[in-house]
Amino acid sequence: MAATRVKIGVSITPQHGTVAAMRQAWLRAETLGVDSLWTWDHFFPLTGDPAGTHFEGFSLLAAMAAATTRPTVGPLVACNAYRNPNLLAEMAHAIGRIAADRFVLGLGAGWFEKDYAEYGYPFKTTRERLQDLATNLPIIEARLAALRAGGGGGGPIPLLIGGVGEKVTLRLAARHAAVWNGWGEPSEAARLNAVLDDRCAEIGRDPAAIERSLNLSPDQIRPEILDAYAAAGFTHFIVEPSGPDWPLDDAETLLRWRDGR
Repeated sequence: MAATRVKIGVSITPQHGTVAAMRQAWLRAETLGVDSLWTWDHFFPLTGDPAGTHFEGFSLLAAMAAATTRPTVGPLVACNAYRNPNLLAEMAHAIGRIAADRFVLGLGAGWFEKDYAEYGYPFKTTRERLQDLATNLPIIEARLAALRAGGGGGGPIPLLIGGVGEKVTLRLAARHAAVWNGWGEPSEAARLNAVLDDRCAEIGRDPAAIERSLNLSPDQIRPEILDAYAAAGFTHFIVEPSGPDWPLDDAETLLRWRDGR
């Protein structure tokens, strides 16, 4: 059996820089040969000056989809609480058409309290936010299917579920996700990967139907660590440079490691 191709992704964080510079980063990453481009779904910077420049993610995703031609694009991840689920599906469908079927809809329960407080969303408890995500996922799936059947065309939009919670998040990933996105040191990531396999078995779904992706910190981009992640079943590795320049050194290192395997 042929080995699964490893993918390399870059999340261009929409903070501390200009849209023009971000667009150049998207194009540089595409030229390097990355497989996926992402941005996050927040309203304020997560690092550096909390009052620094920041841009809304879905607006940027539409621009990213139009500016590029090869990598998949998507939010890593969209916060379930920030938009009506039917509206979110409409937005995803439109960007999917702009991207010519290169859009992946990443979804999560949300966590950054400042976003909620400043924009008037109820923050709720972690358990309640996860329950809201569980409630909205079938609505999003149904709306996406209706839009596609109703003349919008295009291929199905795959869902990515982000998070490492064993009790709820991995069960949601087992039921709904085409991609699961996690994080952690190799031993913990491997354990969570096995938990996801178990969650799939509980509902009779083939675990191989879910791609396993991983967010990497700079200190994890070493051959021995990357090899350990690959041995644990991860096939999609994502780095997250920040503005104002969005350096792609880590992405280049990952591509060299991937291509030299």
